[in-house]
Amino acid sequence: MNKAKKASAIDGKHFLREAFAAEQEVLRLKLELSSKSITHNGVMGEVNEHHFIEVLRKYLPNRYAVAQGIVVDSNGATSDQIDIIIFDPQYTPTLLDQQSHRFVPAEAVYGVLEAKPTISKQYLEYAADKAASVRRLERTSVPIRHAGGEFPPKTLFPILAGIVAPCVDWADGCKSSSFAEVIGSLTDERSLDCGIALSDRAFQVSNGSIALSDCHGSLAVFLFGLLDRLQNLGTVPAVDWNRYGSVFSGDL
Repeated sequence: MNKAKKASAIDGKHFLREAFAAEQEVLRLKLELSSKSITHNGVMGEVNEHHFIEVLRKYLPNRYAVAQGIVVDSNGATSDQIDIIIFDPQYTPTLLDQQSHRFVPAEAVYGVLEAKPTISKQYLEYAADKAASVRRLERTSVPIRHAGGEFPPKTLFPILAGIVAPCVDWADGCKSSSFAEVIGSLTDERSLDCGIALSDRAFQVSNGSIALSDCHGSLAVFLFGLLDRLQNLGTVPAVDWNRYGSVFSGDL
């Protein structure tokens, strides 16, 4: 019996906790290495984004794509540049891809995350503004045809938004009353649903209430919480492609 098998047989819950704690430590070390070895802030930020994207791609099911990009709607309006977009790759193609640059149709978006060097008042508000730039876009939804007839247009779900970072600015971390005050001030299209400071805790916001994880295993709590929220959203709406086509022709 190998070491992992033996550990899981003795205490399965402890085995899972420690396995995910090790995953979290690997990510922490990657982020720490980039901060110590990359001298250009812009490059360091992009490297850290890719580290978080790599973890999300590893744990989210294949029905979700994870990438950087800009969100676009059928009117040609665009969001700000978004660090991490979680979107549907099956029914909704990305547009005008060039290397790592792409436009993601607004209808395809499940959620957006900002990857920042720390969680602070400034960066929480920055992430909120980025989320608002996506949520303000128009999303279409048309009936879905199937063998037995037609499903009505899907009701649009609220797009998730959050922040991921290696650390947090407040001395008492996400348990700080100042952190709660900032989160509470972000409402409507600027609201944040979830996040993690890797050195501290993960958080989720629901109906104005903030739930915090323990420090140990916060990455696992963040990932499973995100999976749960994505699962509850269901599938993306069917896109009205004629609306996108009408940008080029007045006859459609």
